[in-house]
Amino acid sequence: MAKITYIEHDGTEHKVEVKTGLSVMEGAIRNNVPGIDADCGGACACATCHVYVDEAWREATGSSSAMEESMLDFAEGVEENSRLSCQIRVTDALDGLVVRLPENQH
Repeated sequence: MAKITYIEHDGTEHKVEVKTGLSVMEGAIRNNVPGIDADCGGACACATCHVYVDEAWREATGSSSAMEESMLDFAEGVEENSRLSCQIRVTDALDGLVVRLPENQH
C-alpha cells in the first residue's frame, strides 16, 4: 500500500491508501476522490483522469508513453508534469506521492 495525496483544484486534500498494483486513477475512484472522471475506465482512451504530478515525484512516476502523450492532447491545461493517472501504477516506491487535479476534466 502507498499513501497518495490527491489535491483538488481548490486545495482540498484527500490522503488515501492505494493498494500496490492499482493505478493512481483506480485509487481515486475507489476512495471517492472528486475530480477524476475516468470516463474510459483506465484504458488510456480519454483524458479525464488528468493530474499534475508533484515535481518531487516526476522521476519516480516514470515518463509518458506515446499513447498517453496523444491522449493528453485532449486535456485542458496540460503542463510538463501532466500525466494520465490511469497510466501510473502504484508501487511501494510511490508511498507519499502527491498529485494535483485540474480545475476540470473536460
